[in-house]
Amino acid sequence: MVPGRPSVPPPAATIGAVADASLFERVGGREGVDRIVETFYGFVEADAVQRAIYPDDLEPGKRKLKLFFEQWLGGEPVYSALYGHPRLRRRHFPFVIDDLAAGRWLRYMQAAMSECGVPREATAVIFERLGPLAHHMVNAGEDIPREPLGDRFME
Repeated sequence: MVPGRPSVPPPAATIGAVADASLFERVGGREGVDRIVETFYGFVEADAVQRAIYPDDLEPGKRKLKLFFEQWLGGEPVYSALYGHPRLRRRHFPFVIDDLAAGRWLRYMQAAMSECGVPREATAVIFERLGPLAHHMVNAGEDIPREPLGDRFME
């Protein structure tokens, strides 16, 4: 049990079919995910165009991204225990995301993983799955509900 995190059963499978727990270990576990996300957000904050897509307060997004990545890479399913199924596309409807934004997101995430020392082989496997996922978030020009979901539990 980790202080400050709810106790949850081990996952039967992880989100996005990334069931290789060694990926979570290869990025450095929870501490590695924390470093990657903090580094990633540093790139976002330095880019005025990308930063404009994000809400004023970045902390809730950082926390959720850390929990999601931890689970997606094979760690504990804390994200789902707290928020239900990720439903990532729906949760991103409040943000207008175009192809350029998705590409920048991927570039900054790849740079963060590189800067944090994630092995190239692990990064390659992660980005085989992360690339399509990031482009699935593209919603610019779509008539979709833009109201935020907040921390609502979604099944």
